[in-house]
Amino acid sequence: MIKIWSMKKDENAAAKKKPKTSAAQIRVQKDLTELDLPSTMKTHFADPADLLNFTLTITPDEGMYKGGQFQFSFHINTNYPHEPPKVKCIPKIYHPNVDLEGNVCLNILREDWKPVLNLNSVMVGLQYLFLEPNADDPLNKEAAEEMSKNRDRFVSNVRTSMRGGSVGHHSYDNVLSLSPR
Repeated sequence: MIKIWSMKKDENAAAKKKPKTSAAQIRVQKDLTELDLPSTMKTHFADPADLLNFTLTITPDEGMYKGGQFQFSFHINTNYPHEPPKVKCIPKIYHPNVDLEGNVCLNILREDWKPVLNLNSVMVGLQYLFLEPNADDPLNKEAAEEMSKNRDRFVSNVRTSMRGGSVGHHSYDNVLSLSPR
């Protein structure tokens, strides 16, 4: 009888040590399972056990950002899906909707977030920013102004910045992918 009690106590202790799975983790797991990413997007988990923190790499295959590799960090808090994930662009890039600190201007990451949206919605939205930058809702006002006034110069600035060059008073990270296109 004493042996049964000690076994039961060990079982309870083991159950207490095991971390509980939060609602956010369950929802993220569901979102990740349902991801249908194109070949231009890849996720990377530094710690496979931590589904709430990962990176997404977008490699546009068309448009003015073609040939670049853009990494975004995703940090998902325990209030997900009631709060959107925190997304930052890791390299410093020249883009009207990304500021120099990597903050991203995407409406579904702010005022238009709804719990019915999922990670796939955010990832597709990010990819769309590279196909159709939005000068009407900028974080980088200089880039947006250039895009509106002189599109050819804007495209030239994008190319220069993607090679790691400087535009205006700012130097940018080289984001050109090493793989042949």
